[in-house]
Amino acid sequence: MTTSEQESRLERGRRALAAIDGSAGEAVVNGLADIAPDFATYLLEFPFGDIYSRPGLSLRDREIATVAALTAMGTAAPQLKVHIQAALNVGIAREEIVEILMQMAVYAGFPAALNGLNVARDAFAAHDAASTQPV
Repeated sequence: MTTSEQESRLERGRRALAAIDGSAGEAVVNGLADIAPDFATYLLEFPFGDIYSRPGLSLRDREIATVAALTAMGTAAPQLKVHIQAALNVGIAREEIVEILMQMAVYAGFPAALNGLNVARDAFAAHDAASTQPV
């Protein structure tokens, strides 16, 4: 892979992350800079530069899948919170997010769905607090 191809992946990743997560995604990447800067680059290039930037699914559809997968994992509460906020950012309604989490009770079990609902409560509150902050 040439340097320009790698930079292109990185820039695509930055654009996709900004469109999905706004400043929250940037904070995650910046938080890795002091401990694992290479991992921050990988995070931008692969999931966001390669996968999220593909045609075929909208960002909205990708966030539906991501929220469902993270809920089913049951071990990724911080990432689930970020992606619930991202889901709100790309136009998924709170009621739809709650339905996604409830659907996971069927396939991942009630504990995973309950944990997801608790994360959603926190994510909704954080989203509300951020939207009431003066600009």
